[in-house]
Amino acid sequence: MKFEHLIEVNDLLNPLMDTITHQQLWRGLVLRAESPKLFVPHLDEAQISDRSTAGFSRRLRYGDVVIEDNVVLHEPYVVRYNVPAQKDISASSLTMTIEMPQPERLYVRFQYDDGHDAATDAANAMYDDFRRSAYQESDLDTIRVLRELASQGRLDSSLN
Repeated sequence: MKFEHLIEVNDLLNPLMDTITHQQLWRGLVLRAESPKLFVPHLDEAQISDRSTAGFSRRLRYGDVVIEDNVVLHEPYVVRYNVPAQKDISASSLTMTIEMPQPERLYVRFQYDDGHDAATDAANAMYDDFRRSAYQESDLDTIRVLRELASQGRLDSSLN
């Protein structure tokens, strides 16, 4: 399943909504990768290793399920999660890209690829519809949490 969607971050037509800067949004997307428990309430544990300027590796535990992935950072626009094949999990990826068609107009494009071929996608069509819906809800929650963190000033300082 290959799936993507776009979420508007700043609604410039809504004067009641605070705007987020590009830097705040970038810091928030990196924070989502570094501190996923802020964004995924059912995550039990997250450990980061092998940190470099280009990204890091993570070990995520959801009960008995453990997922290892790699996060690649292309500052200041792209955060990419690569999940290599492991146990019952096939290789997959999620790419979050900041798009800025004009100053202060910010979007995040979420692109999912579960690594399956077209035949497998056809066999899983109904299941994939549920996954798309869950991904969209999760991504909307991500932007909501980022907006809350920005309003609290938690995305204003350097990540270092």
